Amino acid sequence: MNLSRAAAAEAIGTALLLAIVVGSGIMAERLANGNAAITLLANAIATGAGLYVLIVMFGPVSGAHFNPIVSAVNAWQGQLPLRTCGLYVLAQLGGAISGVMAAHLMFGLPLLQFSAHLRPTPGEGLGECIATFGLVLVIQLLSRFRPGATPVAVAAFITSAYWFTSSTSFANPAVTLARAATDTFAGIAPQSVPLFIGGQFIGGAAAALFARWLLQHQQ
Repeated sequence: MNLSRAAAAEAIGTALLLAIVVGSGIMAERLANGNAAITLLANAIATGAGLYVLIVMFGPVSGAHFNPIVSAVNAWQGQLPLRTCGLYVLAQLGGAISGVMAAHLMFGLPLLQFSAHLRPTPGEGLGECIATFGLVLVIQLLSRFRPGATPVAVAAFITSAYWFTSSTSFANPAVTLARAATDTFAGIAPQSVPLFIGGQFIGGAAAALFARWLLQHQQ
């Protein structure tokens, strides 16, 4: 792995992911005439489709993490050096903010904003825990048994989690922080960020431990 190229892939991949999430939310909200279900459906489909393409495209370069929790789990398992993990996380955070700003520029909105979209309930925090648990488990198990199916499985899970979780499945601390900087359909109020990120870390850690237990006989 060339570290600089891998970090660049993580930065650009995460930026494109956030441009997809935020941009499709803006477009859907403008076209849906107030129908929140249609807006969420369009946002979910665009995100899932874009995520699949990004994983297939950048996977051979960096592993296509685009998510600090995925990188941290890989580092915990010894599959990613700590220095590389730290660089990945910085690239993901910088890319995420850049992607939000790109979406704002495309749609003629102020470059940086603070979201007023409160997501304050314990149920939404639990939703993030479950979404992240499922995402990490999908990656852990399929990367072992069916690695070729991982991109489509991750994209399909996130698309479904938009609908079956109360939080609409952020499942990613970099995504959560960046979405606090957009006052659009995809946004989250800054005061709701700790609840979401806390749920994500709990879910990610639980999934990593559970997958390790499941796979012990495979070692």
